[in-house]
Amino acid sequence: MAPRNIIIDTDPGQDDAVAILLALASPEYVNVLGVVAVAGNVPLDLTQKNARIVCELAGRSDMPVFAGADAPMARRLVTAEHVHGKTGLDGPPLPEPAMALQEQSGVDFIIETLRTEPPGTVTLCPIGPLTNIGIAFAKAPDVVERVQEIVLMGGAYFEVGNITPAAEFNIYVDPEAADIVFRSGVKLTVMPLDVTHKALTSQAWVDDMAALGTETGRMVSAWTDFFERYDMEKYGSTGAPLHDPCVIAYLIKPELFTGRHVNVEVETQSELTRGMTVADWWGVTDRPPNAMFVGGVDRDGFFGLLSERLARL
Repeated sequence: MAPRNIIIDTDPGQDDAVAILLALASPEYVNVLGVVAVAGNVPLDLTQKNARIVCELAGRSDMPVFAGADAPMARRLVTAEHVHGKTGLDGPPLPEPAMALQEQSGVDFIIETLRTEPPGTVTLCPIGPLTNIGIAFAKAPDVVERVQEIVLMGGAYFEVGNITPAAEFNIYVDPEAADIVFRSGVKLTVMPLDVTHKALTSQAWVDDMAALGTETGRMVSAWTDFFERYDMEKYGSTGAPLHDPCVIAYLIKPELFTGRHVNVEVETQSELTRGMTVADWWGVTDRPPNAMFVGGVDRDGFFGLLSERLARL
């Protein structure tokens, strides 16, 4: 089977970095057409820079990286330096990227790629706020039906919120964009906190990354060591969730994950529950299913995949 063409839409973020590395280490499964940055965990000037740093770490300075939206569609930007640090990739010292940022806007790249590639052959992988996808769909409605699938990290139901009591960060930052995506009719697979909170790091895995003896292993170990401190203190867990790599792992080994095809709607009006993903897990409404909402993961298989792939870089 030919590798799946994907576009990674991201706001790196330590876990975003691991997701990008996993994709670039798996060319037999995913062909990354480009990486598009969005404002989210930190502002756009940092996320586009971080995306280039990660591509260079993977030895892929040829990978086109684009800058997308610098603010949500209708809101003030909310960022997460309290989780990811001032750079978004706090932990180890970061080099300045040598590779250039593409001149074309990230949104226009998404639109152009969907129009140029054969219909149904490009999967969008948003692992940050959905702003770029929402703008692209609003600006060029003709591309919506050309998308093969959207596999995203965002939302929560049983795990409720991580930025407010009701909302997960990526959806909360731009609920209007998320609403466009969830109403688009595109085949949609969602990696919410319900599954990512089961993909917890361990000290043994962090140590194993360092023991690879590579620059990639050293950086991943340092990033996850920094990142997990916040979550361990917040949740009282033994490790931190690697949210975003779940998206790429699903494309490589979907059998690691389980979920239900249910209706999911995004709250955009209430200040109390802004950005909540209301998942009809028990089928108590007559609203038609619009998303595969993932709830389970084979943790050992997930980290085994990560270890094997990251050791390639």
